[in-house]
Amino acid sequence: MKTKHIATLQNLSGSKLFGLMPNNEEIYSFELTNKNGMKVQIINYGATVTSLQVPLSNGKLTDVVLGFDNLQSYLESYTLPTAPYFGTTVGRYAGRINNASFTLNDKTFQLTDNNNGSTLHGGIWGFGRKVWDVTNTISGNDSTITFSLLSEDSDENFPGELQVYLTYTLTEENELKLEYKATTTQDTIINLTNHSYFNLNGADSSVLEQELYVESDKIVETDDHNIPTGQLIELNDHVFDFRTQKKCPFPIDTSFVVHSKTDVIAQLISSKNNLQMSVYTDQPVVHVYVGGNCYNQLKGKENANYHSSSGICFETQNFPDAPNHKHFPSSVLRKGEEYSQKTIYRFENLN
Repeated sequence: MKTKHIATLQNLSGSKLFGLMPNNEEIYSFELTNKNGMKVQIINYGATVTSLQVPLSNGKLTDVVLGFDNLQSYLESYTLPTAPYFGTTVGRYAGRINNASFTLNDKTFQLTDNNNGSTLHGGIWGFGRKVWDVTNTISGNDSTITFSLLSEDSDENFPGELQVYLTYTLTEENELKLEYKATTTQDTIINLTNHSYFNLNGADSSVLEQELYVESDKIVETDDHNIPTGQLIELNDHVFDFRTQKKCPFPIDTSFVVHSKTDVIAQLISSKNNLQMSVYTDQPVVHVYVGGNCYNQLKGKENANYHSSSGICFETQNFPDAPNHKHFPSSVLRKGEEYSQKTIYRFENLN
């Protein structure tokens, strides 16, 4: 990192040194706050959410996302058999791409196989493992920050140089808003999401004590390797019909088809903390994941022991493997066009 850029990060409001990359590049943490006392901390390694502290009705704060206290733990998590991707920005393509390949404009692109013959979450060196730039100062009431990443042409064998911007906004309505934008120098595919694991009772508990609601009548059918078959499954009388809220399932690694760009598409409810999280998105799928990749060996923040039901992910995105299914929503970003994605996580006290 250039000296001038380090000085810029050091001088940003709410920034502090989080750790050093193996090449001694400095990684910084940035804190956003609102008038209600809600706080979110994000590092420019992976544009990763490391902490999200939400005020409860009793005035106390609870951290509702899994994460680590230091950069080294994030780096080491990628050496596990499958990385947990705590809080990271996933790209270029969230979810799996079958056979680690796709065809675009009559040309086949062979990607990196990093998950049983498929490409998962963008390959070995996806966006969660990259150092992002900060392209604005944190504005006004310390509520907004924008990260940017330039992904070179043929990054993990994806075509086109991709310029990505991700803006985090913490609103006065206790919403964490994520807005993604991207452009490319060549036709390419793209599917970005955030991979935070949520737990409204804190990471030392299990999400299986909390209730889940998903406004969806269909899920994406997958094979034994979690690759979409191309078919959808109706949820009437199905165990994964969460249109009536019920306890979080275990395990689950499933894409729910959603249709509203303005209404709630999913909720997580804690009766213990009387706290509710609502998810809004303009994407066609929310991928719900409980299953961990924690291997019962990860020490999280404040020495918490993470396990396979420590958190639940709501990965708002396009269909997995969409490039290989013409009837799925298109994941193609053309040269001269702009990709955009918007997701909101809203927190409310229930009493």
